[in-house]
Amino acid sequence: MNTEHLERGWADTVALFELRGLPESSYENLHEESYDVHPGPLTVAGDLDLDLESTAPAGAGLVVDGDLTVEGSIVNVDDGCPAVVVLGDLRAVNVFLEGDAKLLVLGSVTVDAFIGSMTDKLVMIHGDLRTTVTVLSGEFSPDLVGGTLHGAVVAPAYLDLAQDVDPASVLVPEVLRADGEEDWRSFDAPRVHGGRLLSRIDEGLPVVLG
Repeated sequence: MNTEHLERGWADTVALFELRGLPESSYENLHEESYDVHPGPLTVAGDLDLDLESTAPAGAGLVVDGDLTVEGSIVNVDDGCPAVVVLGDLRAVNVFLEGDAKLLVLGSVTVDAFIGSMTDKLVMIHGDLRTTVTVLSGEFSPDLVGGTLHGAVVAPAYLDLAQDVDPASVLVPEVLRADGEEDWRSFDAPRVHGGRLLSRIDEGLPVVLG
């Protein structure tokens, strides 16, 4: 990651949010602490691991004042991860959120797969969510998609976003769960093996067909 950034206190961070037009409803539940603010556009080589302290070394989160491109995937599986606020568009290969994720995007999100499970999260996307597939489990659902959700949605029937879609039509066979097979990540998205899904993302392997 480009290490050029400014550590800004909460008041200065809020002033930037207001200048860029991020609604207060998006950031009112963030920790009122210092944030690492990067000028955009910003490109991250490889994955952006939200569980690493180095993601936001000076504060409670990472703010990108413009577009953010992650050449790998954005991953969070542990509690206590930093917030990520993108005041432009976000592009990545995949997004996998399972911990204490806080992801706010003023623009649109474009990924192959957007995956969320069992997280005490704050996920607000003010633009479109453009995916090949969105995989939801454990009562996870984005708090806001202000634009249009593009792509298939594989999710348990109790979620409003669930669609009648065959997971085998959008996901590679390696991440599908056989009948009666246990999944150590306890995914309840239909036929999805969350453990193998995360492993392939960690290895930089594709999880969607095509």
